[in-house]
Amino acid sequence: MKTTSTQPDGGPLALLEKLSIGIAAVALLGMVVVEGWQVVARYVLNDSPGWTEPMALLCLGTAMMFGAAAGVRRERHFAFSLLVGIMAAPLQRAIRAACHALVAALGVFLGWHGGVLMIDGIDVAMAGTALPQGAMFAPLCFGGALIVVFALERLVVELRREPVTNPAERG
Repeated sequence: MKTTSTQPDGGPLALLEKLSIGIAAVALLGMVVVEGWQVVARYVLNDSPGWTEPMALLCLGTAMMFGAAAGVRRERHFAFSLLVGIMAAPLQRAIRAACHALVAALGVFLGWHGGVLMIDGIDVAMAGTALPQGAMFAPLCFGGALIVVFALERLVVELRREPVTNPAERG
């Protein structure tokens, strides 16, 4: 059955999207706490801990990648909506499908190379923390994988969508 909706529906990917947003939110909160402690330790206690910078960067990377993945599912990423909107309906579909395919390819690139860097750095100690250096690349690997899943979902939805013939129905 073809659908005309462009918004993602429920199902297991909706749960995965909520989990992704939750992870991004916790990472942002963690970054605020870590940076807050850095300020207190540096300016109040005059004893700046070395672990705060790598932990803040890990939280930032996690929030960025998991938030970006959720944005791909909701189609809140960079796009040329105005340009696509003035094209003929069949061309619009082709451009949107190509965009989803390109986002999926970028997710593969990020996930694959993030995974390689994660595995390569698993035996290297991260400066200032007890974590391995490879942990810094885990968000890149897993976030990239989520981007692929969500972009492919959007591609399938776009390919199943009925073509719009009336310009007033464009969305």
